[in-house]
Amino acid sequence: MIRYLLFPILFIVVQFTSCKTYGPSNGFNPPEILDVDYSNLNHWAAHPDKRDNADKIPGSDRTAPSNLKADVFFIHPTIYTDKGKDLPWNPKITDSELNTRVDDSTVKFQASAFNGAGRVFAPRYRQAHLISYSTDDKISAKKAFELAYRDVKNAFEHYLKYYNNGRPVIIASHSQGTTHAGSLIKEFFDRSPLQQQLVAAYLIGLPVPKDYFKSIFPCESATELGCFVSWRTFKSGYIPDDRPVDDSIAVTNPLTWTTDTTYVSKNKNLGAVLKDFNRILPQRVDAQIHEGILWANKPRFPWSFLFRRKNYHIADINFYYVNIKENAKRRVKIYLDAKN
Repeated sequence: MIRYLLFPILFIVVQFTSCKTYGPSNGFNPPEILDVDYSNLNHWAAHPDKRDNADKIPGSDRTAPSNLKADVFFIHPTIYTDKGKDLPWNPKITDSELNTRVDDSTVKFQASAFNGAGRVFAPRYRQAHLISYSTDDKISAKKAFELAYRDVKNAFEHYLKYYNNGRPVIIASHSQGTTHAGSLIKEFFDRSPLQQQLVAAYLIGLPVPKDYFKSIFPCESATELGCFVSWRTFKSGYIPDDRPVDDSIAVTNPLTWTTDTTYVSKNKNLGAVLKDFNRILPQRVDAQIHEGILWANKPRFPWSFLFRRKNYHIADINFYYVNIKENAKRRVKIYLDAKN
């Protein structure tokens, strides 16, 4: 059975607002349609055969190149946070309002960070409601996560069959996306022939144990291949008491791409992308690994004095946007050069 990354994450947030939410109150009901048809481009939030927000480049009118030799399979975080007593545990794949929110948030502000490294594939999937991480109804939550992973798996199998053709691939994810990315890597890459095509995995926003995989280990440098990076960002000096925090959790410093606990100045930050997608803010955020989490001092941005949250989950990728972009490109280049 697949081991899910379902640590007790009680206060995961997807926006700079209160994390309190009211989700499904009834037991899980199976969906009318069991399998999503991923030959339909409408069921992809990002795909090389369509124009989408993952193609965008902040601060530029240009879009990402289309002739890249590698691929990125991006699994987005929880955007399904709707309030209501009679909500389903998983939304419909055709929920247009939710799909627009996905496109205008995570696809634009997160998936686009990888568009210089490869063609971006980001499936729409029937994500489990946010409350699935904290509900007392563990049976329904488990079924909701299983349905979400079923979609992710089907999308990845469709990608492998029709688009991969032996190309190198990056697996990238955030939050709930990392829950499913962990399972996907276990099932398709870990000790399998496909592992040779894995450039790296960017498993961001959830605690990933260092020994979670059998043969895929935390990256120790900016150039290592076939490994994974991971971090969760909190305000410097803050130690959360509601989630795993210890040295068994893999943590990467995205300013150095090492696991060294040395403080790294914001001078090493090539650029953050925050509320305004069209602005790159260089040298705004520092980083330091501390006991299973990543510490960062609160950056300055318009109205930042109103932001008092100590959990920087929403900004795990955006704080280090350009560093991620350049590192993903660099690893792909090293991979391709080694094959030539």
